[in-house]
Amino acid sequence: QLQLAESGGGLVQPGGSLRLSCAASGSTLDYMTVGWFRQAPGKEREGVSCISYRAGSTNYADSVKGRFVISKDNSKSTVHLQMTGLKPEDTAVYYCAAGFGHCDAKHGSESDEYHYWGQGTQVAVSS
Repeated sequence: QLQLAESGGGLVQPGGSLRLSCAASGSTLDYMTVGWFRQAPGKEREGVSCISYRAGSTNYADSVKGRFVISKDNSKSTVHLQMTGLKPEDTAVYYCAAGFGHCDAKHGSESDEYHYWGQGTQVAVSS
């Protein structure tokens, strides 16, 4: 059974950076898509970014394009989300998820495309 564990959240000032990590265990991420989602208080969960683990294709929400970069470390079965230029509106619990769908402009941004979820890590952007 695939298990996912997020790390790297914390409190950062506006304009700062954080790198989130999603470590997989129990099974391989090959042939899967890994996505990052976030949920702010009182708001619906939204897709932030995804990566096709084998093909390496990526996609980003418009709200984070140019600021966030998703990447993978095959040797460690880990997916990272490098976040720069953080804004207060980026404050949320960030979740990673894995599924057997695609990651492109039309796929990979909806929660129901994913089967496995981590517990989440809190990101707070505040001065």
